Amino acid sequence: MPLPNPVAREHIHTRKVNFEGFEREDGRFDIEAHLIDTKTYAFSNNWRGTIEPGVALHEMLLRVTINDKFVIEDIEAATDNSPFAICPDIAIDYKKLIGVTMGPGWRNMIRSRLGGLKGCTHLTELLYPMATVAIQTIRPLQNHRRRKADSDSRHHAGKPVVLNTCHAWAEYSPVVKENAPDYYVPRELSELIATDSD
Repeated sequence: MPLPNPVAREHIHTRKVNFEGFEREDGRFDIEAHLIDTKTYAFSNNWRGTIEPGVALHEMLLRVTINDKFVIEDIEAATDNSPFAICPDIAIDYKKLIGVTMGPGWRNMIRSRLGGLKGCTHLTELLYPMATVAIQTIRPLQNHRRRKADSDSRHHAGKPVVLNTCHAWAEYSPVVKENAPDYYVPRELSELIATDSD
């Protein structure tokens, strides 16, 4: 469903962010991100001179290589366009995430190693959704292969990692009842359990 029609307005700024997930031939996975900021008007920059409409003010790229346990084995960061000559210098510091697992505490780990003065605002912002992209890349592929290998996949699939992470995957939702019936809990029972644990 589209958004309602806006009031009359003028387009000023565009940020394009793209994420992609790849399976490598060595069994690892690459999660890539690309950010581009452009304006609809020309403006002056002390380092680059005039930046014309549609020319990237910011252009940052990340490639995070992980194994099937979501452990980061390598990371490459690049700044192709920036407002200051010094901006690309921080890219090498993103290697500080090698060895970290994309999982619980992911955002806090990013902040502690690369937040604020330790990193680039835009490269760091790209990292936050990468764990979700990694899950969307790896888990469905693993489940697909498991289903192909075992027709009784629901019994062997294990607890879904997305259980209770949003309203669609609430343990009492029809989505869980259909896709992970072993983990379905009727809403009344779920609420009773929640009340008892408080």
